[in-house]
Amino acid sequence: MNSQTPLNATERRDPLALLRKGLDALYYISGLLGALFLVAILLIITAQMACRWLGIQFPGSADYAGYCMAASTFFALAYTLNNNSHIRVSLILSCLKGRVRHLADLWCLGVSTLLAGYMAWYCIRNVQLSQLIHDISQGQDATPLWIPQLALAAGTVIFTIALSDHLIRTLLNADHTFDDAQHVEEEAF
Repeated sequence: MNSQTPLNATERRDPLALLRKGLDALYYISGLLGALFLVAILLIITAQMACRWLGIQFPGSADYAGYCMAASTFFALAYTLNNNSHIRVSLILSCLKGRVRHLADLWCLGVSTLLAGYMAWYCIRNVQLSQLIHDISQGQDATPLWIPQLALAAGTVIFTIALSDHLIRTLLNADHTFDDAQHVEEEAF
């Protein structure tokens, strides 16, 4: 079930259905934020070009574009995972069937969840440290670094939640995101 699936009357009273709807909304909002940061990159680069043509200085524009690029990447992680858009190397997994395939999916999701959680913890600690020592960017704009680091921390936390969600659903045989039927083999670009 994703965010486009409507809820009927019995599902509205079911706490698990509400949780599912809330998680799907969180992933959707996260993806929307990722898209908005991509638009921000476009606007910053356009403003930088206009300033250059007009002979006006735009200090920190390259830094701001970099911050937006990182934010767009990290906010998009949970959305793309939830919509089966992550690139997944399944050379070995495609050879496995049945219970062995299920166990391999569980192992992959478990390791991914642990690594994402570890990264989220360190991103949060990095924000705290930058705020504590009043760390600023090296550019002319002297941006407090905890501000752009906050987007990375939020994105990794949401991604960890998404991975945990998929891990739990896979444990309960309720997640079919990674089934072979969901993937297009040898897709031509």
